[in-house]
Amino acid sequence: MATVSLRKVEKEYENGFKAVHGIDLDIQDGEFMVFVGPSGCAKSTTLRMVAGLEDITGGEIRIGQKVVNDLAPKDRGIAMVFQNYALYPHKTVFDNMAFGLKMQGKSKEEIKQRVTEAAEKLEITDLLDRKPKEMSGGQRQRVAVGRAIVRKPDVFLFDEPLSNLDAKLRVSMRVKIAQLHQSLKEEGNPATMIYVTHDQTEALTLGDRICVLNQGQIMQVDTPANLYNFPANKFVAGFIGSPAMNLVDTALREQEGNYYIEMAPGQQVVIPSNKTHALKQHTDSKVCFGIRPEHISIAKNKTDLNVIEGKLAVVENMGNEKYLHFRVGANVIIARVSCVDISTSDIGKSFYFNLDTSFCHVFDGETDENISL
Repeated sequence: MATVSLRKVEKEYENGFKAVHGIDLDIQDGEFMVFVGPSGCAKSTTLRMVAGLEDITGGEIRIGQKVVNDLAPKDRGIAMVFQNYALYPHKTVFDNMAFGLKMQGKSKEEIKQRVTEAAEKLEITDLLDRKPKEMSGGQRQRVAVGRAIVRKPDVFLFDEPLSNLDAKLRVSMRVKIAQLHQSLKEEGNPATMIYVTHDQTEALTLGDRICVLNQGQIMQVDTPANLYNFPANKFVAGFIGSPAMNLVDTALREQEGNYYIEMAPGQQVVIPSNKTHALKQHTDSKVCFGIRPEHISIAKNKTDLNVIEGKLAVVENMGNEKYLHFRVGANVIIARVSCVDISTSDIGKSFYFNLDTSFCHVFDGETDENISL
Protein backbone atom coordinates (compact mmCIF):
# COMPACT_ATOMS: atom_id res chain seq x y z
CA MET A 1 0.00 0.00 0.00
CA ALA A 2 1.51 3.34 -1.02
CA THR A 3 0.95 6.76 -2.51
CA VAL A 4 1.98 7.44 -6.09
CA SER A 5 3.22 10.88 -7.07
CA LEU A 6 4.05 12.23 -10.54
CA ARG A 7 5.87 15.54 -10.84
CA LYS A 8 6.29 17.21 -14.24
CA VAL A 9 6.54 13.77 -15.88
CA GLU A 10 7.34 13.84 -19.60
CA LYS A 11 7.79 11.28 -22.34
CA GLU A 12 9.48 12.19 -25.60
CA TYR A 13 10.49 9.62 -28.20
CA GLU A 14 13.66 9.62 -30.29
CA ASN A 15 11.76 10.92 -33.33
CA GLY A 16 10.85 14.04 -31.35
CA PHE A 17 7.23 13.11 -30.69
CA LYS A 18 6.20 14.23 -27.20
CA ALA A 19 3.59 11.84 -25.81
CA VAL A 20 3.33 13.18 -22.23
CA HIS A 21 3.57 16.88 -21.42
CA GLY A 22 4.81 17.45 -17.86
CA ILE A 23 1.90 16.01 -15.89
CA ASP A 24 1.47 16.38 -12.11
CA LEU A 25 -0.69 13.91 -10.20
CA ASP A 26 -1.01 12.65 -6.60
CA ILE A 27 -2.68 9.29 -5.98
CA GLN A 28 -3.57 8.62 -2.35
CA ASP A 29 -2.85 5.57 -0.25
CA GLY A 30 -5.52 2.93 -1.00
CA GLU A 31 -7.18 5.04 -3.72
CA PHE A 32 -8.70 3.60 -6.89
CA MET A 33 -7.55 6.00 -9.61
CA VAL A 34 -8.72 5.55 -13.20
CA PHE A 35 -6.94 6.98 -16.25
CA VAL A 36 -9.46 7.53 -19.04
CA GLY A 37 -9.33 9.21 -22.42
CA PRO A 38 -9.50 8.57 -26.16
CA SER A 39 -7.04 6.37 -28.04
CA GLY A 40 -3.61 7.97 -28.22
CA CYS A 41 -4.07 10.21 -25.16
CA ALA A 42 -1.05 8.57 -23.40
CA LYS A 43 -2.97 6.86 -20.57
CA SER A 44 -1.22 3.50 -21.11
CA THR A 45 2.12 5.24 -21.65
CA THR A 46 1.73 7.01 -18.30
CA LEU A 47 0.84 3.73 -16.57
CA ARG A 48 3.83 1.98 -18.14
CA MET A 49 6.11 4.77 -16.89
CA VAL A 50 4.80 4.17 -13.35
CA ALA A 51 5.46 0.46 -13.85
CA GLY A 52 8.99 1.02 -15.18
CA LEU A 53 8.17 -0.56 -18.53
CA GLU A 54 8.65 2.80 -20.26
CA ASP A 55 11.50 5.22 -19.52
CA ILE A 56 10.58 8.78 -18.59
CA THR A 57 12.42 11.65 -20.26
CA GLY A 58 11.64 14.26 -17.62
CA GLY A 59 10.22 14.69 -14.16
CA GLU A 60 9.95 12.38 -11.16
CA ILE A 61 7.83 9.42 -10.13
CA ARG A 62 7.53 8.40 -6.49
CA ILE A 63 5.92 5.26 -5.08
CA GLY A 64 5.61 5.75 -1.34
CA GLN A 65 8.58 7.85 -0.29
CA LYS A 66 10.87 6.33 -2.91
CA VAL A 67 11.86 7.92 -6.23
CA VAL A 68 11.56 5.05 -8.73
CA ASN A 69 12.76 6.71 -11.96
CA ASP A 70 15.76 4.39 -12.22
CA LEU A 71 14.36 1.31 -10.48
CA ALA A 72 13.57 -1.89 -12.40
CA PRO A 73 9.89 -2.92 -12.44
CA LYS A 74 10.52 -5.80 -10.02
CA ASP A 75 11.90 -3.37 -7.44
CA ARG A 76 8.99 -0.89 -7.53
CA GLY A 77 6.50 -2.85 -5.42
CA ILE A 78 3.96 -3.01 -8.23
CA ALA A 79 1.92 -5.79 -9.83
CA MET A 80 0.47 -5.33 -13.29
CA VAL A 81 -2.54 -6.90 -14.99
CA PHE A 82 -2.37 -6.74 -18.78
CA GLN A 83 -4.99 -6.68 -21.50
CA ASN A 84 -3.87 -10.03 -22.92
CA TYR A 85 -3.67 -11.94 -19.58
CA ALA A 86 0.03 -12.95 -20.13
CA LEU A 87 -0.42 -16.40 -18.55
CA TYR A 88 1.98 -19.30 -19.02
CA PRO A 89 0.01 -21.72 -21.24
CA HIS A 90 1.84 -24.86 -20.03
CA LYS A 91 1.29 -24.12 -16.31
CA THR A 92 -1.80 -24.74 -14.20
CA VAL A 93 -3.71 -21.86 -12.66
CA PHE A 94 -2.06 -22.60 -9.30
CA ASP A 95 1.42 -22.53 -10.84
CA ASN A 96 0.65 -19.35 -12.79
CA MET A 97 -0.42 -17.62 -9.61
CA ALA A 98 2.46 -19.06 -7.58
CA PHE A 99 5.25 -18.37 -10.07
CA GLY A 100 6.18 -14.89 -8.83
CA LEU A 101 6.19 -16.06 -5.22
CA LYS A 102 8.50 -18.97 -6.09
CA MET A 103 10.89 -16.51 -7.74
CA GLN A 104 10.85 -14.52 -4.47
CA GLY A 105 11.86 -17.66 -2.55
CA LYS A 106 8.65 -17.93 -0.52
CA SER A 107 7.99 -21.19 1.33
CA LYS A 108 5.58 -23.78 -0.07
CA GLU A 109 3.23 -23.21 2.88
CA GLU A 110 3.09 -19.44 2.34
CA ILE A 111 2.64 -19.86 -1.41
CA LYS A 112 -0.26 -22.28 -0.92
CA GLN A 113 -1.90 -19.98 1.62
CA ARG A 114 -1.65 -16.87 -0.56
CA VAL A 115 -2.85 -18.61 -3.72
CA THR A 116 -5.76 -20.23 -1.89
CA GLU A 117 -6.86 -16.92 -0.33
CA ALA A 118 -6.68 -15.10 -3.68
CA ALA A 119 -8.55 -17.88 -5.46
CA GLU A 120 -11.34 -17.72 -2.88
CA LYS A 121 -11.64 -13.93 -3.30
CA LEU A 122 -11.99 -14.31 -7.06
CA GLU A 123 -14.11 -17.50 -6.96
CA ILE A 124 -11.64 -19.55 -9.01
CA THR A 125 -10.77 -22.22 -6.43
CA ASP A 126 -12.22 -24.94 -8.67
CA LEU A 127 -9.94 -23.83 -11.52
CA LEU A 128 -6.58 -24.21 -9.76
CA ASP A 129 -5.71 -27.48 -11.54
CA ARG A 130 -6.71 -26.28 -15.02
CA LYS A 131 -4.54 -24.76 -17.71
CA PRO A 132 -5.39 -21.46 -19.45
CA LYS A 133 -6.59 -23.11 -22.68
CA GLU A 134 -9.31 -24.90 -20.69
CA MET A 135 -10.85 -21.64 -19.43
CA SER A 136 -12.93 -18.76 -20.76
CA GLY A 137 -11.55 -15.27 -21.25
CA GLY A 138 -13.20 -14.03 -18.07
CA GLN A 139 -11.73 -16.89 -16.03
CA ARG A 140 -8.26 -16.26 -17.46
CA GLN A 141 -8.50 -12.60 -16.57
CA ARG A 142 -9.45 -13.51 -13.00
CA VAL A 143 -6.34 -15.69 -12.84
CA ALA A 144 -4.26 -12.74 -14.05
CA VAL A 145 -5.78 -10.58 -11.29
CA GLY A 146 -5.15 -13.38 -8.77
CA ARG A 147 -1.51 -13.56 -9.79
CA ALA A 148 -1.24 -9.85 -8.93
CA ILE A 149 -3.06 -10.23 -5.59
CA VAL A 150 -0.79 -12.98 -4.24
CA ARG A 151 2.24 -10.71 -4.52
CA LYS A 152 0.67 -8.21 -2.08
CA PRO A 153 2.13 -5.28 -4.00
CA ASP A 154 2.20 -1.64 -2.91
CA VAL A 155 0.35 -0.66 -6.10
CA PHE A 156 -1.86 -2.58 -8.54
CA LEU A 157 -1.68 -1.45 -12.17
CA PHE A 158 -4.42 -2.47 -14.65
CA ASP A 159 -3.87 -1.79 -18.36
CA GLU A 160 -7.26 -2.09 -20.11
CA PRO A 161 -7.75 -5.54 -18.53
CA LEU A 162 -11.33 -6.05 -19.76
CA SER A 163 -11.16 -4.83 -23.34
CA ASN A 164 -10.83 -8.36 -24.78
CA LEU A 165 -14.00 -9.59 -23.07
CA ASP A 166 -17.55 -9.44 -24.36
CA ALA A 167 -19.99 -6.94 -22.87
CA LYS A 168 -21.55 -9.29 -20.30
CA LEU A 169 -18.18 -10.55 -19.06
CA ARG A 170 -16.86 -6.99 -18.83
CA VAL A 171 -19.68 -6.09 -16.46
CA SER A 172 -19.05 -9.21 -14.37
CA MET A 173 -15.29 -8.59 -14.14
CA ARG A 174 -15.84 -4.90 -13.40
CA VAL A 175 -17.90 -5.92 -10.38
CA LYS A 176 -15.22 -8.42 -9.30
CA ILE A 177 -12.49 -5.77 -9.40
CA ALA A 178 -14.64 -3.29 -7.47
CA GLN A 179 -15.44 -5.97 -4.87
CA LEU A 180 -11.74 -6.85 -4.61
CA HIS A 181 -10.80 -3.24 -3.86
CA GLN A 182 -13.56 -3.00 -1.25
CA SER A 183 -12.75 -6.34 0.41
CA LEU A 184 -9.06 -5.46 0.74
CA LYS A 185 -10.09 -2.17 2.37
CA GLU A 186 -12.44 -3.96 4.81
CA GLU A 187 -9.66 -6.42 5.74
CA GLY A 188 -7.43 -3.52 6.71
CA ASN A 189 -5.18 -3.92 3.66
CA PRO A 190 -6.42 -1.18 1.33
CA ALA A 191 -4.82 -1.40 -2.11
CA THR A 192 -3.70 1.52 -4.23
CA MET A 193 -4.98 0.78 -7.74
CA ILE A 194 -4.37 2.58 -11.03
CA TYR A 195 -6.65 1.46 -13.83
CA VAL A 196 -6.43 2.43 -17.50
CA THR A 197 -9.50 2.27 -19.74
CA HIS A 198 -11.05 3.99 -22.74
CA ASP A 199 -14.48 2.91 -21.49
CA GLN A 200 -16.05 5.74 -19.50
CA THR A 201 -18.62 3.39 -17.93
CA GLU A 202 -15.76 1.45 -16.34
CA ALA A 203 -14.17 4.71 -15.25
CA LEU A 204 -17.34 6.11 -13.67
CA THR A 205 -18.28 2.89 -11.85
CA LEU A 206 -14.81 1.91 -10.59
CA GLY A 207 -12.88 5.06 -9.77
CA ASP A 208 -12.68 6.87 -6.44
CA ARG A 209 -11.28 9.59 -8.68
CA ILE A 210 -10.77 9.79 -12.42
CA CYS A 211 -7.93 11.40 -14.33
CA VAL A 212 -9.13 12.49 -17.79
CA LEU A 213 -6.28 12.67 -20.29
CA ASN A 214 -6.09 14.12 -23.79
CA GLN A 215 -3.01 14.40 -26.01
CA GLY A 216 -0.65 13.72 -23.13
CA GLN A 217 -2.14 16.35 -20.82
CA ILE A 218 -4.43 16.12 -17.80
CA MET A 219 -7.79 17.72 -18.51
CA GLN A 220 -9.32 17.21 -15.05
CA VAL A 221 -8.88 15.00 -11.98
CA ASP A 222 -11.97 14.61 -9.82
CA THR A 223 -14.62 12.27 -8.46
CA PRO A 224 -16.95 10.63 -11.00
CA ALA A 225 -19.87 12.81 -9.84
CA ASN A 226 -17.91 16.05 -10.13
CA LEU A 227 -16.56 15.17 -13.57
CA TYR A 228 -20.07 14.50 -14.77
CA ASN A 229 -21.80 17.46 -13.12
CA PHE A 230 -19.02 20.06 -13.13
CA PRO A 231 -16.74 19.47 -16.14
CA ALA A 232 -13.81 21.88 -16.10
CA ASN A 233 -13.72 22.24 -19.87
CA LYS A 234 -15.43 21.38 -23.13
CA PHE A 235 -13.35 18.23 -23.67
CA VAL A 236 -14.35 16.65 -20.36
CA ALA A 237 -17.98 17.68 -20.91
CA GLY A 238 -18.07 15.98 -24.30
CA PHE A 239 -16.09 12.88 -23.30
CA ILE A 240 -17.76 11.95 -20.01
CA GLY A 241 -21.36 10.79 -20.29
CA SER A 242 -23.33 8.58 -22.66
CA PRO A 243 -25.03 9.89 -24.68
CA ALA A 244 -22.55 12.74 -24.74
CA MET A 245 -23.42 16.22 -23.57
CA ASN A 246 -25.06 18.35 -26.27
CA LEU A 247 -22.58 21.08 -27.28
CA VAL A 248 -23.67 24.01 -29.42
CA ASP A 249 -21.23 26.65 -30.70
CA THR A 250 -22.96 30.01 -30.47
CA ALA A 251 -22.54 33.52 -29.03
CA LEU A 252 -23.45 34.93 -25.65
CA ARG A 253 -25.85 37.88 -25.68
CA GLU A 254 -27.17 40.18 -22.96
CA GLN A 255 -30.41 42.13 -22.81
CA GLU A 256 -31.69 44.04 -19.76
CA GLY A 257 -29.40 42.04 -17.46
CA ASN A 258 -30.45 38.67 -18.86
CA TYR A 259 -27.90 36.48 -20.63
CA TYR A 260 -28.96 34.18 -23.41
CA ILE A 261 -27.73 32.19 -26.39
CA GLU A 262 -29.41 31.27 -29.65
CA MET A 263 -29.85 27.58 -30.44
CA ALA A 264 -31.03 28.62 -33.90
CA PRO A 265 -32.29 31.87 -35.45
CA GLY A 266 -35.22 33.05 -33.31
CA GLN A 267 -34.79 30.28 -30.72
CA GLN A 268 -33.29 31.75 -27.55
CA VAL A 269 -32.24 29.98 -24.37
CA VAL A 270 -31.84 32.07 -21.21
CA ILE A 271 -28.93 31.28 -18.88
CA PRO A 272 -30.06 31.17 -15.20
CA SER A 273 -28.82 34.04 -13.04
CA ASN A 274 -26.85 31.79 -10.68
CA LYS A 275 -24.56 30.87 -13.60
CA THR A 276 -23.97 34.35 -14.98
CA HIS A 277 -21.59 35.86 -12.39
CA ALA A 278 -18.58 35.13 -14.60
CA LEU A 279 -20.27 35.71 -17.96
CA LYS A 280 -20.28 39.52 -18.20
CA GLN A 281 -16.84 39.74 -19.78
CA HIS A 282 -17.90 37.21 -22.42
CA THR A 283 -20.90 39.16 -23.72
CA ASP A 284 -21.02 39.14 -27.53
CA SER A 285 -18.18 36.59 -27.58
CA LYS A 286 -18.12 33.09 -29.02
CA VAL A 287 -19.11 30.44 -26.47
CA CYS A 288 -20.20 26.82 -26.45
CA PHE A 289 -23.48 26.00 -24.74
CA GLY A 290 -23.72 22.55 -23.15
CA ILE A 291 -26.62 20.57 -21.72
CA ARG A 292 -26.93 16.86 -21.02
CA PRO A 293 -29.63 14.79 -22.80
CA GLU A 294 -31.42 13.92 -19.54
CA HIS A 295 -32.05 17.62 -18.91
CA ILE A 296 -34.15 17.93 -22.07
CA SER A 297 -37.79 16.82 -22.04
CA ILE A 298 -40.90 17.04 -24.19
CA ALA A 299 -42.49 20.43 -23.48
CA LYS A 300 -45.99 20.52 -22.02
CA ASN A 301 -46.45 24.17 -22.95
CA LYS A 302 -44.63 25.53 -25.98
CA THR A 303 -44.82 29.11 -24.63
CA ASP A 304 -42.77 28.33 -21.51
CA LEU A 305 -39.28 29.77 -21.05
CA ASN A 306 -36.45 27.84 -22.71
CA VAL A 307 -38.68 25.79 -25.00
CA ILE A 308 -37.27 25.15 -28.45
CA GLU A 309 -38.71 23.55 -31.55
CA GLY A 310 -36.92 20.72 -33.31
CA LYS A 311 -37.56 18.24 -36.09
CA LEU A 312 -37.23 14.59 -35.03
CA ALA A 313 -34.42 12.85 -36.93
CA VAL A 314 -33.64 9.59 -35.08
CA VAL A 315 -35.29 7.53 -32.33
CA GLU A 316 -33.11 5.10 -30.34
CA ASN A 317 -35.26 2.78 -28.26
CA MET A 318 -33.22 1.67 -25.21
CA GLY A 319 -36.03 -0.28 -23.52
CA ASN A 320 -36.74 1.79 -20.42
CA GLU A 321 -35.95 5.07 -22.17
CA LYS A 322 -35.49 6.62 -25.59
CA TYR A 323 -32.84 8.83 -27.12
CA LEU A 324 -34.52 11.37 -29.39
CA HIS A 325 -32.26 13.09 -31.93
CA PHE A 326 -33.80 16.27 -33.28
CA ARG A 327 -32.58 19.06 -35.51
CA VAL A 328 -32.58 22.66 -34.33
CA GLY A 329 -31.18 24.85 -37.07
CA ALA A 330 -27.80 23.41 -38.06
CA ASN A 331 -27.45 21.44 -34.80
CA VAL A 332 -28.54 17.92 -33.83
CA ILE A 333 -29.62 17.73 -30.18
CA ILE A 334 -30.23 14.53 -28.17
CA ALA A 335 -32.93 14.23 -25.50
CA ARG A 336 -32.95 11.29 -23.10
CA VAL A 337 -36.58 10.66 -22.17
CA SER A 338 -38.81 7.96 -20.73
CA CYS A 339 -42.54 7.24 -20.91
CA VAL A 340 -43.15 9.09 -24.17
CA ASP A 341 -45.28 7.84 -27.03
CA ILE A 342 -42.85 8.73 -29.79
CA SER A 343 -41.57 6.20 -32.32
CA THR A 344 -39.77 5.99 -35.64
CA SER A 345 -43.08 6.72 -37.37
CA ASP A 346 -42.80 10.27 -35.99
CA ILE A 347 -39.47 10.98 -37.69
CA GLY A 348 -39.69 14.21 -39.67
CA LYS A 349 -42.32 15.72 -37.37
CA SER A 350 -41.67 18.82 -35.26
CA PHE A 351 -41.79 18.71 -31.46
CA TYR A 352 -41.27 21.24 -28.68
CA PHE A 353 -38.58 20.49 -26.12
CA ASN A 354 -37.94 22.05 -22.72
CA LEU A 355 -34.34 22.70 -21.63
CA ASP A 356 -33.70 22.65 -17.87
CA THR A 357 -30.96 25.27 -17.92
CA SER A 358 -30.30 25.00 -14.18
CA PHE A 359 -27.99 22.17 -15.30
CA CYS A 360 -26.49 23.88 -18.36
CA HIS A 361 -22.85 24.87 -18.92
CA VAL A 362 -21.18 27.64 -20.90
CA PHE A 363 -17.64 27.18 -22.24
CA ASP A 364 -15.28 29.88 -23.46
CA GLY A 365 -15.13 29.82 -27.25
CA GLU A 366 -11.36 30.32 -27.27
CA THR A 367 -10.00 28.41 -24.23
CA ASP A 368 -12.80 25.80 -23.90
CA GLU A 369 -12.81 26.42 -20.12
CA ASN A 370 -16.13 26.19 -18.26
CA ILE A 371 -17.05 29.81 -17.44
CA SER A 372 -20.39 29.00 -15.79
CA LEU A 373 -19.14 27.11 -12.72
